[in-house]
Amino acid sequence: MSPDQLILEFDRALRTVLAPARSVRPTPGDNLPDADLDDEQRRHVVGLMRVNHCGEICAQALYQGQALTSRDPEIRDALRGAADEETEHLAWTEQRIGELGGRKSVLNPLLYLGSLSLGLAAGALGDKWNLGFLAETERQVEAHLDGHLLSLPEADARSRAIVDQMRLDEIQHAETAIDYGAAELPVPVKVAMKMAAKVMTGAAYRI
Repeated sequence: MSPDQLILEFDRALRTVLAPARSVRPTPGDNLPDADLDDEQRRHVVGLMRVNHCGEICAQALYQGQALTSRDPEIRDALRGAADEETEHLAWTEQRIGELGGRKSVLNPLLYLGSLSLGLAAGALGDKWNLGFLAETERQVEAHLDGHLLSLPEADARSRAIVDQMRLDEIQHAETAIDYGAAELPVPVKVAMKMAAKVMTGAAYRI
């Protein structure tokens, strides 16, 4: 990696973790009235949106690591394109957390570094496994967001609109990875990914 590219990647990491994210698309549900949530509901929604924001931090790091080690320029461009959409998810969840008077997870920098390492490792295994890891990640995120749609208060249309659009985007990312030749990961790897995600989401919900 050239010094210029190293600087750009370091800048990308800093902006992801520290700078407010920006979205080209309007925030889903922005035109909907806010719900009258009680304190317990508000804390719960903030916890869920903090988990989603933290997940998008991890996604940015994964995509960055995978793009850096991908051998195919077309796949690398596809990974960068997906990362741009994940940046929008960051902006939407960050905005919603702010509207509800919450805060982002203090674990974000640590989880970014861990996810970047996983992305680099996945890419080093070759593009079909790199894409397979991406596809399985997105499938698990889709299932995770399905759970959030069941858990969010029915009245909170703004949060539900954000989560629903994120879910649609993640489905598209998984389909893109499959179209580019993603390999099916072994079952033990999928189970390990689920266990790691459960630990991460449990911690991010609270801190």
